[in-house]
Amino acid sequence: MITPNDFRPGLTIELDGRVLQVVKADHHKQGRGDAIVRTRLRDLETGDLFNKTFRSNESIETAHVDRRDFQFLYSTGETYVFMDMETYEQRELTKETLGENVKWLKEGETVQFALYKQNIVDMSVGKTVDRRVVQTDPGLRGDTAQGGSKPATIEGGAVVQVPLFVQTGDVIRVDTQSGEYVSRVES
Repeated sequence: MITPNDFRPGLTIELDGRVLQVVKADHHKQGRGDAIVRTRLRDLETGDLFNKTFRSNESIETAHVDRRDFQFLYSTGETYVFMDMETYEQRELTKETLGENVKWLKEGETVQFALYKQNIVDMSVGKTVDRRVVQTDPGLRGDTAQGGSKPATIEGGAVVQVPLFVQTGDVIRVDTQSGEYVSRVES
């Protein structure tokens, strides 16, 4: 058991039967009475973000979340198969279980799962990923780096806005948090 005074970003807690991760914690001392802690929490199972205020003397149960590396092996329609890099055990997961990060998956790459009581509650991919452009319209003569942008479909099926000079077959770096183009990668 801990108190909200111990909150820091990344800490996982159990509250009302849910596993929550602290995104932000601000400590405030009011004139009289107990201090309060205003937090921004993320539900690891649903991904929902919400604010909650705690009194500094409350007791909160910590959730012991195990973070382990898994290799993405392949997908068969709606099923995605991963291998635990420690035990070599394979797990099949559905698209609904994986959520929005499924578009950043590439066969053979490693992702990190958060497991709580042996159930997967969160998946995280790298901050950026390098992906080949599968389809985009050709740029017009005279296009420059400062010009506009166009949509490009990359490996995994995600659509990213890219500069006009990017062509089909180019490898680009994409920020997985915002889904935005970062740079072109020399291959």
